[in-house]
Amino acid sequence: MESVLTIGEVARRSGVATSALRFYEQRGLIASQRAGSGHRRYARAVLRRIAFIVFAQHVGLTLDEIGTELAKLPADRAPTRRDWSHLSTKWTARIDENIAELERLRAGLTECIGCGCLSLERCKFTNPDDRAARFGPGPRYWIGDAPLL
Repeated sequence: MESVLTIGEVARRSGVATSALRFYEQRGLIASQRAGSGHRRYARAVLRRIAFIVFAQHVGLTLDEIGTELAKLPADRAPTRRDWSHLSTKWTARIDENIAELERLRAGLTECIGCGCLSLERCKFTNPDDRAARFGPGPRYWIGDAPLL
């Protein structure tokens, strides 16, 4: 018989709070069995699913997206390295987008982010009379709108 873990053991081993584990279970991302006392008992393989959830959140996936991905894993056995690899290869483009965004943020740290023209010296030329506001709220040029000439 496979060893089982209590919620406290899973929390200590995964680094995820027990409240988050209950939330993940409520969302259907992980599952537990109930002991005769009503306490949650988790299969050891749940640690892999939790690691996946934490990693996927760092990549930028929403909990709904994570649930969709986890649903692709086999229900009758612990996922293999190949199973995990299949899921993670689909994230390359998303990671590349995140890297590109972070590089843009790093490049703009010394510039004006507030108006979106990204230059205090050029604001009167690039964004006179706050023309960028026509595109909507936020740093419009920063998020990709072209300056009005």
